[in-house]
Amino acid sequence: MSAWNTIVTTVENKPGVLARVAGLFSRRGYNIHSLAVAPTDDARFSRITFTVNVDESPLDQVVKQLNKLINVVEISELDPDESVERELMLITVKADERRQELLQVIDDWRAYVLSENESAMMMSLSARPARLDEFEENLRPFGIEAIQRTGRVALPGLN
Repeated sequence: MSAWNTIVTTVENKPGVLARVAGLFSRRGYNIHSLAVAPTDDARFSRITFTVNVDESPLDQVVKQLNKLINVVEISELDPDESVERELMLITVKADERRQELLQVIDDWRAYVLSENESAMMMSLSARPARLDEFEENLRPFGIEAIQRTGRVALPGLN
């Protein structure tokens, strides 16, 4: 059974830092499932959120090595039960004679129509990754033309 780990790292906002941080994961044989990077409220720093699949090897060694990188300011592993994770999906679906039925699905899931023409609709939904998987499955019968998902973003919960 595999376990998903979410690692949030605050780094100095400098060229090459992302490559060095991501390189540590690949050198240790961890596949990065999801990656999101953005500046923080302080322009000197960026936050990198990784989701990695860990089967038998603990992340301890990678975290220790990350701490040694000069541009890494802070690292935390988020407990899924004590954090909030979200992902954004953009999806284009065929919208032909079943358009009203598709609009009902969009409304039920509280998604947003971003663009449409007579044959297709593009929509967005921000939610937990599992909810996006369910939304995608509900749209599959209509005919998915294109889909893009961002990497996960996460913050500790306010417990």
